[in-house]
Amino acid sequence: MTTTATAGASRPTGVTTGGRRNGVLAGTGTLLRFGLRRDRVRLPVWIAAVFLVTVSTANNVKTLYPEAADRAGVARTSDSPAVLAMTGPVRYLADYTYGAMLGHRLLGLTVVLVGLMSILLVTRHTRAEEESGRAELVRSAAIGRHAHLAAALGLAAIANLALALLLTAALGGLGIESITTGGSLLYGLSVATGGLLGAAAAAVTVQLTAHTRAASGGALAVIGAAFALRAAGDAGDNGLSWVSPIGWLQRTYVFVDNRWWPLLLTLLLAAATTAGAFALSTRRDLGAGLRPARLGPPTATAALGTPLGFALRLHRGTLLAFAAAVLLLGAMYGSILGNADDMLKDVDQIQDALKRVGGTSIADSLAALTLMVVAVIAAVHAVMATLRPRGEESGGRAEPVLATGLSRAGWLGSHLTVALAGSTLLTLATGVGFGAAGAASTGDAGAFWRLLGGALAYAPALWVTVGFAAALYGWFPRAVPLAWIVPAYAFVIGHLGPLLKLPEAMNNLSPFGHVPRLPAVGMAWTPIALLTAVAAALIALGLVGFARRDLDMK
Repeated sequence: MTTTATAGASRPTGVTTGGRRNGVLAGTGTLLRFGLRRDRVRLPVWIAAVFLVTVSTANNVKTLYPEAADRAGVARTSDSPAVLAMTGPVRYLADYTYGAMLGHRLLGLTVVLVGLMSILLVTRHTRAEEESGRAELVRSAAIGRHAHLAAALGLAAIANLALALLLTAALGGLGIESITTGGSLLYGLSVATGGLLGAAAAAVTVQLTAHTRAASGGALAVIGAAFALRAAGDAGDNGLSWVSPIGWLQRTYVFVDNRWWPLLLTLLLAAATTAGAFALSTRRDLGAGLRPARLGPPTATAALGTPLGFALRLHRGTLLAFAAAVLLLGAMYGSILGNADDMLKDVDQIQDALKRVGGTSIADSLAALTLMVVAVIAAVHAVMATLRPRGEESGGRAEPVLATGLSRAGWLGSHLTVALAGSTLLTLATGVGFGAAGAASTGDAGAFWRLLGGALAYAPALWVTVGFAAALYGWFPRAVPLAWIVPAYAFVIGHLGPLLKLPEAMNNLSPFGHVPRLPAVGMAWTPIALLTAVAAALIALGLVGFARRDLDMK
């Protein structure tokens, strides 16, 4: 029987008499503002990083290649399948102005980087919210079914458009010949469109799987496949690039022809993909994915019942993905070693940079410089793997595990063991890919072992990276984002330092700066031993700190 009090009770805001919500997008604006508040540091860092890399590259291009003859020489040596696979279509090489060089060498890579930013942004504000249970709590209020997804896509759109405006204003204001205002606008919008496409891909993958890592990995696989198709098409000049949206964006021929219609084609694809994501979201339950979870075996293996085996199972997917990536990247870079002398012999600035690295040949110096860059990519995995226990702790999953007979040192040590062994495995994969392709391109079978040794020499630097992150987690868990300083600083100093002739003292602040630059120079065991000792001390410090502090209880 309905009482007067019950009948007269006010209904929750946003709910109709039938109990239905006032539209599937109700609350989108509130969630969007909340997302901006949550990512008030993360997004500016992403945008600033892409912005600074682009602007500094544009300035460096003018400094390194001041004469038309210098740029023409680079264009001639870039007209090879290996270089075109890593850069872009051959059309840019016809008149290699500053703008053409910037669009040719940077646009595709920037699109991939911004796509990564957008993917992580969308999965963080959608699937991660569902997986943690926060989305269910929020949806119990006056929030529509599509509000989370719409807010995440809106956040990605704001970030990408802000980056586009910054790039347009900065590039157009540099006053560099051939980098025009109209071309700068097209460049910025092309980068932003690539980011929107990444966001759309993530919007689909979060509907397919119930796990954040799988959703991010699926969207990244889409971006990787698009880049691979573009690379195969440009290397073979076979039209395969037209299958890839990254190939479409590069065929705007920014600063060369400034064609706008490929940009519109990519926007249409992003819009259609986004519409498909919204349609798919209506076909699943909150917290579930359209793809049913695979049933596991009825009993766990003996290894899964151990701390190390369980940690390895948690890290397995990410580790295999990184191993495949560095193997492929190493093979791509190794394939150009045979043409290194012809490619770089006329570029004085690059010659000077390689001389600072050392070595008796351009191929060895280039190999040493390239191995450092790929090692930094492996350092990204080292940080991710080391910080995985923080996610387990903050998610409330570490507490019940540690309530058993498992010690804190055993639990954290198992994750750190996987991080250390995984980092070593990545150096091995890099060396195998780089060595095999390098030996094939140079015709020197012995190059395989030299390049493999050069890659493995970076393992202690990766161990130091693990140790630094472990020390932060053990003593200052809220400060663990600072662990990303190590790979970021190493990339800037190692990649740009030789070109910009930065002081050697800056290089010494990075663990990667103390690794012998094999195969350009001989092996030195003292820095390897010191790096190993520093890594061991940092890991021990982290274990002690974790044993002394309180857990983040849920």
